[in-house]
Amino acid sequence: MDRSGLVYGRIPIEQVSPVVHDGRRPATALPGEDIRVQATVFREGHDALGVSAVLFDPQGEVRQRVPMKLTAPGTDRYEGWLRPESVGDWSFEVEGWSDVFGTWHHDASIKLAVGQDVELMMDEGALVFERAAEETDRPEAQRRHFASVAEHLRDRSVPAGQRFAQATDRGILSAVEHQPIRALVTTSQRYPLRVERDEAGRGAWYEFFPRSEGAEWDPETGRWRSGTLVTAAERLDAVAGMGFDVIYLPPIHPIGVAHRKGPNNSLTPAPGDPGSPWAIGAAEGGHDTIHPDLGGFEEFDAFVARAEALGLEVAIDLALQASPDHPWVTEHPEWFTTRADGTIAYAENPPKKYQDIYPLNFDNDPEGLSLEVLRIVKLWMSHGVRIFRVDNPHTKPLWFWEWLLAEVHKVDPGVVFLAEAFTRPAMMQGLAKAGYQQSYSYFTWRNAKWELEEYLREISQETAGHYRPNFFVNTPDILTDYFVQGGRPAFKIRAALAATASPLWGMYAGYELYENVQRPGAEEANDNEKYQYRPRDFDAAEARGDSLAPYVRRLNQIRHEHPALLDLQNLTLHNTDDDAVLCFSKTKTVQDDDGEHEDTLIVVVNTDPHAVRMANINLDLAALKLRPEDLGEDGTFAADDLLTGASWHWGEHVWVRLDPFYEPVHIVQVRRSR
Repeated sequence: MDRSGLVYGRIPIEQVSPVVHDGRRPATALPGEDIRVQATVFREGHDALGVSAVLFDPQGEVRQRVPMKLTAPGTDRYEGWLRPESVGDWSFEVEGWSDVFGTWHHDASIKLAVGQDVELMMDEGALVFERAAEETDRPEAQRRHFASVAEHLRDRSVPAGQRFAQATDRGILSAVEHQPIRALVTTSQRYPLRVERDEAGRGAWYEFFPRSEGAEWDPETGRWRSGTLVTAAERLDAVAGMGFDVIYLPPIHPIGVAHRKGPNNSLTPAPGDPGSPWAIGAAEGGHDTIHPDLGGFEEFDAFVARAEALGLEVAIDLALQASPDHPWVTEHPEWFTTRADGTIAYAENPPKKYQDIYPLNFDNDPEGLSLEVLRIVKLWMSHGVRIFRVDNPHTKPLWFWEWLLAEVHKVDPGVVFLAEAFTRPAMMQGLAKAGYQQSYSYFTWRNAKWELEEYLREISQETAGHYRPNFFVNTPDILTDYFVQGGRPAFKIRAALAATASPLWGMYAGYELYENVQRPGAEEANDNEKYQYRPRDFDAAEARGDSLAPYVRRLNQIRHEHPALLDLQNLTLHNTDDDAVLCFSKTKTVQDDDGEHEDTLIVVVNTDPHAVRMANINLDLAALKLRPEDLGEDGTFAADDLLTGASWHWGEHVWVRLDPFYEPVHIVQVRRSR
């Protein structure tokens, strides 16, 4: 009988996740990250069913086989957790099988209770253990023990209840839980799982404009003198001192003169106005050139070396667009869109117009343009860049990104691409599935408790197998009303949320100075640094106690000390009775010098920057993985606030009071008994 073309195996297995495009593209993970594997598994009849998730290393060897648990009665939906330990192309599959011992144990328990088929059940149990005793992958001592149990079950001189008790004692239950007695084993398709380096999904980003760092006003000329890569490197110590991992630079290329924008996106620049760095290309060159005001490749290499010495990695902007003065415009006009009147189309996002920028068109010469972009990426890789923040990737075709990222992966699998894509969900998810390691996210506009709960549930449970959100709190383009209206408490709230809810977060310079003045009619900062120099005296602000930098420093320190915060899928939401108080926890099993233990943090946030909020919290104690020895006689555990130093005893029900003008956030460590 030929069953090769059938959809179903002996045990049906469906809707496996995380799976991307039916396994044509890999799901993604990080070293040591706990990955949620889910599947719908069912069978005919009433026999007990077992489900396992199996992890294979890049050499195809089994590294983990873990039981999958039913997520809710009647759903046939199972869930288990796998943890790949190193970078490489791993894979996984789901197994469904008949639980021979579980079926017998269930049936025998019922029948013995009513005296039905007693000796028949003993004989069937003996067959179960005799079969297990023949399994050569079991320890020899266990095989002998199972053979003895089978013999005992057939001993009619011993009461059936006593025989059953021996065959189902704690030792037996533990043994078959660890290594079940299985039949009719059916496996799903094996699915790819790409494990990428930590920086692909963990890290704190800081953005600054090199030209503003060290910029000086020259009263004699009445113009600004640009900062350089040399003066910008002097700021790196402070960035590293705040605990950041990545320093991200907006475009550092020559800037076009034609249609150059003035302050606040005006159409009338004054002499000396620097223009937007995203208007790339001038007589000096394009994407493969550094703006002469900043220096050259020698200065850039020194900047990268200084960052590396401080534990920072440099990310640069890959903005695939051109100013009207870019060499591409004359050398390759086919790479742009020509309008009906013969002019090249400039960038528009109505009602916004960007006359200083020409978008690229990948349809006229896809091969030529694609190869040029690959050349540029490889050039910057040769100068030590392994992280690219990509501007507006959603305005380019997905096939191009799938091709480009695959080509780069062949050269260096550790190169990371961040998608700056604030657009429709399908495109944001598509970019991730095409190979982007991380993406900007809707977090920027999720401010209310209900919005945050909905979004945190989505990113941690529904899309985490391929989409990694980077929670930037602000950008040069975005200053939301929440900061304008919420003042300084809003800056604390959003930083704490970003740093704890996602393994990736970022901020743009000026956030620590509480900059919150909007340009009238726009959701962006007034005197926007995109169009002018904006030097800041960070040290003076901190010296007078007028800086958020110490708070940011503490947040990043907590992140570095607590691995639980650096996973995405381990987030659990807890119920509160106030519409502004959000509560979630993260737990991770970690190994250190003292052995294996659980790292658990509970984060409670008052999302209302205007008022004191009080709330009752119902904690899901099971999600906290508390052991009996972690609890006092009253059922409470020790809770230490890592921001204020306060300590409490918390239980299933907790009352909190959060004052946004003092401290709107609790980051609580669950103190456990070692």
